[in-house]
Amino acid sequence: MPSPVAVRSQPAARPPVAASTAPLSDLNLAARQRMLSQRVVMQTLLAAAGDTRQLEAARATFTLFCDSEAKLLATLTHYDDASVRQLRAVYEGPQGIGVTIETFMDRMRRALDTIERGGPVQTLLADIVNSTDEVLSALNQATSTFDAISKAQSDHLFKQLSGIVSDIHTIAREAKIVSFNAQVIAARAGDQGREFAVVANVLSGISTEIDGLTQKAIHLADRKSQHA
Repeated sequence: MPSPVAVRSQPAARPPVAASTAPLSDLNLAARQRMLSQRVVMQTLLAAAGDTRQLEAARATFTLFCDSEAKLLATLTHYDDASVRQLRAVYEGPQGIGVTIETFMDRMRRALDTIERGGPVQTLLADIVNSTDEVLSALNQATSTFDAISKAQSDHLFKQLSGIVSDIHTIAREAKIVSFNAQVIAARAGDQGREFAVVANVLSGISTEIDGLTQKAIHLADRKSQHA
């Protein structure tokens, strides 16, 4: 009797990456901009009312907002062509949101500088507050666009993985057929085919294991498609 095929141990699970060290995705970065825009407006209003600590906080929030916006604009160079066209249409088209966001940033920068100098800032603050809905709408549009791009990329990757799983499943099925034929030949060869039979049994065990894994992958793929 050939020795049973050893079950290969599964690799140890990697520890989860801490949320504080994981970089934000473009989608999460765009979504965070909405919160930052409201936070910096509130902090600026408090700073204008005389709270000096809020001025420092507002500058920190504004810097984070500007840095995040720069990262989002940089994505126009590293997405696929279709996604880049989609993003450019949203940011730079006739009804593009780029001007709205740039205007908000310019007003915030001037307001913070004016507060720090102790100059009159009421007109700037009024413009900022009155444009809040427009700014939020622009940032929501950016988030929706990145969400659509992320979903399209996920769907494309899912189709590619499904194709790979299907190919592996086909190979495993063919390996089973080869193994069965090899076992038949080994049995006909008698003692001379004993070593060949061992190899055939090992191949059968491996193909069975691969088949089981592909079945799990297919099951997960079906679940994903049902919840898409």
